[in-house]
Formats: sequence, structure tokens, C-alpha cells
Amino acid sequence: MADTYLSTPPRRKPFLRGCLTVLLVLAGFFVLLLIISRMDELPLARGEKVAVITVTGLISDSEPTIDQLKKFAKDDSVKAIVLRIESPGGGVGPSQEIYEEVKKARVKKPVLASMGALAASGGYYIACAAQRVYANPGTITGSIGVIMPFMNVKDLVEKLGVKGMTVKSGAFKDMGSPLRDMTPQERELLQGVVDNVHLQFVNAVAAGRNLHREDVLRIADGRIFTGEQAKGLGLVDVLGNLEDAISEAGKLGKITGEPKVVTSPKKKISFLELFREEMRTLIDEKITGNHLRLDFLAQ
Repeated sequence: MADTYLSTPPRRKPFLRGCLTVLLVLAGFFVLLLIISRMDELPLARGEKVAVITVTGLISDSEPTIDQLKKFAKDDSVKAIVLRIESPGGGVGPSQEIYEEVKKARVKKPVLASMGALAASGGYYIACAAQRVYANPGTITGSIGVIMPFMNVKDLVEKLGVKGMTVKSGAFKDMGSPLRDMTPQERELLQGVVDNVHLQFVNAVAAGRNLHREDVLRIADGRIFTGEQAKGLGLVDVLGNLEDAISEAGKLGKITGEPKVVTSPKKKISFLELFREEMRTLIDEKITGNHLRLDFLAQ
């Protein structure tokens, strides 16, 4: 009889088993990190809260603020919203878009504005849409006005021996060109645009603050005020800080006790994204000739 041999199954290598274990642990760790990093995007925890939305720096992009307003307006656990403003103003369009979105949010729940060290021009514009406006006594605010800045480098260019040439489809297509003087007709046309947007600003303040338009027009020449002066003029409701505004928002939202505060996570911008945005702006303004810009901006 031939000898028979029993074959034994090969043993799994301990090294491979260890590697698999390590990979599973790392995968679980990264999943946990992902969940933690996304918690602010998940439905808010139970409880009644006051949401604080911060508007900081130049108002050039309305989308982040509008997204937060929509998010908190829909969230039933958020009973009131406080708009914290630290801004000298910015573009007319973005300021007006935020103003309108604040008005929409007010239909669903109380929205208050808290002005920090500086909330002027476009910063004050968006505050006017709130149900109640808070300011510190020394807050710099007001600057109700519109500006369209230009720069003329014609003399400098001529000294350098450089000549600028423009091909245009109409007489006003290169208005505000830095390579030549502005004509009286162009100045008149641009002044009409500025005056019209200025009146829009005045009307927004009058409507938001429940003031007569004539009273607003008397102080709508770009001048700034302290928070204390603004209160005397009816531009501000209460002298108080952010905590005061949050406390009042909790009461208006019918929250019992001290309200919990929630904020939206700050958007992280990479260096590449920042560089790309700056290059896009440079190309838009310098190459395509889109140099006309209207601002609600404190100078």
C-alpha cells in the first residue's frame, strides 16, 4: 500500500493578520475624525439655541452669510439669530443681498444685529434689516453713502512714454479709464448712478429703522457716528455688547434660562484658492476693463 500524506492547510501569516488589524483600526480612526469634523453640518442637537452669524471684514461675497441665514432659519432648535458685524462695508450688491436675506429670516424667527468696533456703510446697511440693533457706546457706525473710486495715471504713463489705446463699441464703454481724463458727460452719468444707489441706501435705512426718509437724508452724507450718537439719532436701538444681544435674542425666542449659542464653522480657504481668486479679480478688473465698482464703504 502506497504511503498517504495528509496535507495541512497553510497557516495564515501573523504579519498579514497584524497589517489587516492595523488597517482596520486606522480606517475606524479616520471615520471617527470625519464624523467629528462634519458634526457642525449635521442636524443640531436637541435644545433651544441662539445662532450667531459673524460678518467680518469687507463684504465682497454674500453667499457664506446667506447660507448660514438659510440654515439657521430652517432649524427648529434655533429660536433666534444674532448677526455679529465687524465690517467697514463693501460691495453694494453683496450688502443688499444679505439685507434681503435677513428680512426673510425675520419672518421665521427674531434676528438681532450686534455691532462690534466697526459696523459702517455696508456693515450698517445689513444691520438695518434686523429686528433690533445693538452697539457699543464707542462703536464706529453710520457712513451712510456710496463711493465709486477711480485712479488717473495718465500723466505718469505719458512720462514713461507709454500710450494707451482702446477699441470700444460705444462712447461710454471705457468710463473711468485710468489712462485719460473723465469727460463731463461721463461724470454726470456716473453721478446719476451713485445718487440712485445712495437713495436706495437711504430708503433701506428709513424702512429698517422706521425713520422718515428726510431725517435719514440729513445725515446720509457719509459721516460716521459713535454708537452713542447713533442711538440718539435712532440708528441704533440699544447700547450693549454681544452677550446682551444674545440674551435679548433668547428672550425674544422664548428660551427659558440662559440660551445655548451655536455658530457655523469658518470656511477654510487654502493658499491655492486664495491665489486663484486674486488672479481672477486681477484679470477681471485689469484686463477685461471691468473697473467700475460701487461700494458701501467707510473711507
